[in-house]
Amino acid sequence: MKQKVLFFFSVFISFLVYSQQINSTLNIEEFLAIVKKNHPIVKQGEINIEKSKTEITIARGQFNPVIAHYLGDKTIGGSNYYTYSNPSITIPTWFGVEFSAGVENFSGDRLDPSQTDGRLSYVGVQVSLLKNLIIDKRRADLRQAQLFKDLRIAEQKVIINNILLAAATQYWEWVTAYESYKIIEKNFEVSKTRFGLIKKTYLNGERPAMDTIEAKTQYQSFELMKNESWLDFQNQGLSLSGFLWNENNVPYQLNENILPYDGWKNNSMDSSINLNELVESAKKNHPELRLYEQKLSVLEVEKRLKLQELLPKLDVAYNHYGKEYEVLASRGLFFQNNYQYGLKFEMPLFLSKGRGEFKTTKLKIQETKIEQSEKLLNIELKIKNYLNEYEMLKKQVLLQDEIQSGYEKLLKGEETLFSNGESSLFLINSRENKFLENKRKSIELKIKLFKTIYALQWSAGLLL
Repeated sequence: MKQKVLFFFSVFISFLVYSQQINSTLNIEEFLAIVKKNHPIVKQGEINIEKSKTEITIARGQFNPVIAHYLGDKTIGGSNYYTYSNPSITIPTWFGVEFSAGVENFSGDRLDPSQTDGRLSYVGVQVSLLKNLIIDKRRADLRQAQLFKDLRIAEQKVIINNILLAAATQYWEWVTAYESYKIIEKNFEVSKTRFGLIKKTYLNGERPAMDTIEAKTQYQSFELMKNESWLDFQNQGLSLSGFLWNENNVPYQLNENILPYDGWKNNSMDSSINLNELVESAKKNHPELRLYEQKLSVLEVEKRLKLQELLPKLDVAYNHYGKEYEVLASRGLFFQNNYQYGLKFEMPLFLSKGRGEFKTTKLKIQETKIEQSEKLLNIELKIKNYLNEYEMLKKQVLLQDEIQSGYEKLLKGEETLFSNGESSLFLINSRENKFLENKRKSIELKIKLFKTIYALQWSAGLLL
């Protein structure tokens, strides 16, 4: 008894699993969410963003305090010329000012008169008064690294926008193949049933043999089309699988029991789309335009740096000293007592390198702005083209539905006439073929409309 219960329970569970497999569906929102989350190209974009963050860390490293310790000694012929020790710390800042502090310890028999015997502590500052005052190489590197992170984010959005369009297009190809298969399968079943009825009437002597050949040929033609459409559906499913990956970067093959969700047929086609709103949204948010904005920002930083290269170099360094470790206790600050300063001035006579690099950067900015304007125009044209196609397809779908309704009435009327002996199987087959052709065209037009909706979102940079 217990074994029987277990047997029936296992059969019941198997039936449930089988039913779930039969009824499993995949809608486009779920599909695109999986693509956006797990597709390797999208993940590569995330890796590039993480790499740009490490570049920011590297650039910030140029502003890290540096500790150093210099030791020196010179002895010749048993005479100690000097022994020198200098532990120090240098602190760079974002404003271009560099602070330093340390201890100098000189001793020896033959010290230079400018060198102070004994231990001196000091604090100092070094600043550029002309060139590198507003911006220098390390500040430019950090700012550009931060901008490159934003640029990588914009690049990833471009990638996501493009990959989702390709995925959505393939999804609708998969839906088209499935809907075509269902239409042909239904016609196949009808023609198969009709062939069986015609065959019976022939055997009863009510129909000529030609009618059975006509019915069988139609039924076999639909069987051939059904097999071809099923193969197309399977192949489209394989192509769809190319966009499906799991979280562990392992590709996932779509099970043949998973079918498209048919809820899209209930979507209303009465909604209108405002062209101006789409264009304005694209100007503000389109990732490709954002990409050019980030490139221009990077070039602007480079331009400011190259402009600094045209200025003369005037660096000032000032150190304040104190005996032993009492540097702050010594009297006299700022060129009064216990100080050392240095002033360095440099200026290339012709500035050839600086002028050339500055002009090159300006030309890069002009080139990028031209590309940005061209990209904006192309985006606007794509939006208008897809919007025109969308409006036209809405009308075509309505018209095709009317045509389809007409062919359906003609087919039913012909079947009525045939049952009354007033028509021929040839005419029914002809009506049926025309009905099938237009029904498939109706489905293709509707799906093309949905493709256009996604293409329209893509052209405005909204498919994210």
